[in-house]
Amino acid sequence: MTVLAILPARYGSTRFPGKPLTPIAGRPMIQHVWERTRTAPLVDAVVIATDDPRIRKACEEFGAEVEMTASDHPTGT
Repeated sequence: MTVLAILPARYGSTRFPGKPLTPIAGRPMIQHVWERTRTAPLVDAVVIATDDPRIRKACEEFGAEVEMTASDHPTGT
């Protein structure tokens, strides 16, 4: 069995817009999450799902696989 981790990342959050790209120790927050997820022993692959081209660009710059979603795709909690 292959385990795929999908990390949803939205720029347009109502509580903290742009949170995935907020720099922490010189890297975007989403990069920290992606790096930690890749080290999980049961995870075989990690994909970031976003509807925002800014997040896609940043993620591709650090080597993440990114899938674009529709902007009306429900991602809230």
